[in-house]
Amino acid sequence: MISLEQAVVARLESHGEKFEILVDPEEAARVRHGEKVNIEDVVAALFVFENASKTDKASEESLKKVFDTTDFETIAERIIRKGEIHLTAEQRKQMVEKKRSQVITFISRNAINPQTKLPHPPKRIEMAMEEARVNIDPFKHLEEQVKDVVKALRPLIPIKFAETRFAIRVPADYAPKAYGEISSSTTVEKEEWQKDGSWICVCRIPAGIQEEFYDMINRLTKGDGEVKILSQD
Repeated sequence: MISLEQAVVARLESHGEKFEILVDPEEAARVRHGEKVNIEDVVAALFVFENASKTDKASEESLKKVFDTTDFETIAERIIRKGEIHLTAEQRKQMVEKKRSQVITFISRNAINPQTKLPHPPKRIEMAMEEARVNIDPFKHLEEQVKDVVKALRPLIPIKFAETRFAIRVPADYAPKAYGEISSSTTVEKEEWQKDGSWICVCRIPAGIQEEFYDMINRLTKGDGEVKILSQD
């Protein structure tokens, strides 16, 4: 369990009743995102309160009326998912900035300017978000948040999510070592080991990380690798 100093109130009001538990806000966000998290690692106390500040516990009768159970884990998960999580101003600021950074990174890595076929620099995305007055919800799942942000950015900058397909040939001297890193960093569609020990493959990457991809191939093959763009869509 977390310490009381870390905890904030998660509150759910239903059927004329109020229920509160004490949670770590970042761990609670993980629960909301559908991650499998041990509830004991999220809460500061294994109690459901009617009023946490007064440590007044909710009655079994009210728990059964609203949740059809008195099982703490079941109730706590529902309160976290459906209720309100009350952050301090500083906690909200930190979580919003963290989520904003994740959104900017995701868009810069996965989207391009369809007019130039090049990724938007993170600073350009950040400036467009400021211009569009985008609101970041620290508890919203990253993919949902990105969808909302891109919708707000489209009137300001041309933007499109795309993948690039490459054909790669790695010489025999570098193939065994390069194989693992390339396979884990890309989506490999086809691959084949050649009689001379070289490795060839067709793979896909987010269109926004082409420069990183070229740098990786050059590093793994000391500049001897062959890369050809097959398509981008």
